[in-house]
Amino acid sequence: MNNYKSISKNFKIVDSHHHFWDLSMKKHPWLCDRPLIKFRYGNYEKICKNFLVKDFKNVSKNFNVSKTIHMEAEWDTQTPFGEIQWLQSLYDQFGFPNAAVGQIWLHHENSNILLKKYAQSLIVKSVRQKPNYDDNSKEIVKLSDESFLRGYKNLEKYKLHYDLQIPWKYLTEAFNLSSLFPKTIIILNHAGLPYDRSKLGIQKWKEAISLFSQRPNVAVKISGIGVPNQKWNKKNNEVIVNFLIEKFGVDRCMFGSNFPVDSLCATYDQIVETLFECTQSLSMEEHVNIFYSNAIKYYNPL
Repeated sequence: MNNYKSISKNFKIVDSHHHFWDLSMKKHPWLCDRPLIKFRYGNYEKICKNFLVKDFKNVSKNFNVSKTIHMEAEWDTQTPFGEIQWLQSLYDQFGFPNAAVGQIWLHHENSNILLKKYAQSLIVKSVRQKPNYDDNSKEIVKLSDESFLRGYKNLEKYKLHYDLQIPWKYLTEAFNLSSLFPKTIIILNHAGLPYDRSKLGIQKWKEAISLFSQRPNVAVKISGIGVPNQKWNKKNNEVIVNFLIEKFGVDRCMFGSNFPVDSLCATYDQIVETLFECTQSLSMEEHVNIFYSNAIKYYNPL
């Protein structure tokens, strides 16, 4: 494909990373409560409103998004499986989402109970827990913690992947984790969060990605790469996109919009079009891998 204008309704896309929420259900404290929490994109008042299937179809209407993967949206921690039941009802009624990533706390002693429920669900293919390395936090959770590893080892038994959202500076621990459990697939969210676009920041990110990508049981989402107060365009994002493809290859990279969160940075059209602009040199087959086939391979959506 020479440019994004080559995208037609015949070109199928799987969005590997997005969210739905209905705030009338009051299940998303970070969106419903005030004051708003600290967030990497700054003030996010703009997305504190319902985002449902009809809204997703509207923002993505210029493309043939045939299937979607729903990422857990920090649902009320007291009823995590409730999010999956709700998503299943959306799929049954509207045909979206086609797969889901469930919220999990692998360091909890009873995490196995929730994993078993996820494994019995038709729509759940993976789980996500964001590790917490913040020394000022009430609860620090590292990928190397024994409590975390006890829960993580059960993912293989239940045939669930692990979606990992973590700053790039901790990818050495992620590399070690993938080595300890080579049969469990880790899908790195948001490119390892390359929010520092200084020359040194990019260099350090590249070093971390170079190490992590060496493991055969890891993949990456080209998603969530917005930077506050910076235009979402080829110039600002191609260094990230092209390096990911260089290191992971076209067989382990997949497109994700991170909508509606990334609507704070760009429109859906801009996100898709910029990714095409950054990858003009790729063949049609390689574009199909990134925009469609890889998400099918890793998530096996309904």
